[in-house]
Amino acid sequence: MAIARDPPLCAAAVPCVIASGRALIRSFCMPSLRLGWRVLGCRLRWNHAIITTVSTALNIEIWSDVVCPWCYIGKRRFERSVAFFSHPGEVTVTYRSFELDPGAPAERSGTHAGHLDGKYGMTIAQAEQASQQMTQHAAADGLEFRFDLIRGGNTFDAHRLLHLAKEHGLQPEMKERLLRATFTEGLSISDKPVLARLAVEAGLPAAQVQAVLDGDNYADAVRADEQQAARYGITGAPFFVADGKYAVSGAQPPEVLLQLLQRAYDETSHHARCRLGLTRRLERPDPAPRSTRTSMARCRWTP
Repeated sequence: MAIARDPPLCAAAVPCVIASGRALIRSFCMPSLRLGWRVLGCRLRWNHAIITTVSTALNIEIWSDVVCPWCYIGKRRFERSVAFFSHPGEVTVTYRSFELDPGAPAERSGTHAGHLDGKYGMTIAQAEQASQQMTQHAAADGLEFRFDLIRGGNTFDAHRLLHLAKEHGLQPEMKERLLRATFTEGLSISDKPVLARLAVEAGLPAAQVQAVLDGDNYADAVRADEQQAARYGITGAPFFVADGKYAVSGAQPPEVLLQLLQRAYDETSHHARCRLGLTRRLERPDPAPRSTRTSMARCRWTP
């Protein structure tokens, strides 16, 4: 289903080409890491030999916000893609900070529809229809969205706690708890007592959680993530980056995210095999991308 160019909850066309049943994923070019359609200064290497299995870690970074509905849907779709991936145990996920509205107040007043009306010039009826459509998208992925309860607000402290959770190996659990609190339970994720309770429920030590909320720990880490997003040219969420080389924008279907995983894994495992001298290879350039466009869904950054 095509998405309008400037809706309140998503952006327009996806920078992904579908060709011969494979998604041509956007690639980053080292060392500048400029976002583009081709790999500069290197060529994809295609392996045509039967080889010994080599263990290869695959690092996925996901820029997203905890008040972003498409980020919750994208998280669920990514989890399904990992479940179908042939090497799920080798996938490491890091959630990176991305504030859709860095200047948001601690808590928004009024209804969600009223917020959309004031910010995007929609009528209340249009805003309610948009929320209903988003609720249907969420339900298709097994999520319950309650826009009648959602409260919104500033997410900076929530992102700081996600960095604490990363140090404890609990970032996925913390991310899930914050998203469910926002979209299903209607809790204010900018309220520090609420954040403290959610963090403890996710398994974080209460004393460390309180120390973060009482100070400015991880503030620099949040800003560093957002600065990296700016260098990558990221303007909306969710945004998936594999091994710092390949990227997919938006809450793409699981099969597209699976292609991201497979492409990054194939290249990484190929280089690992080459270092061990386990394979011979043939080289050919990456096929030129075509201008085919598909629909996508991501929340937009709002200055």
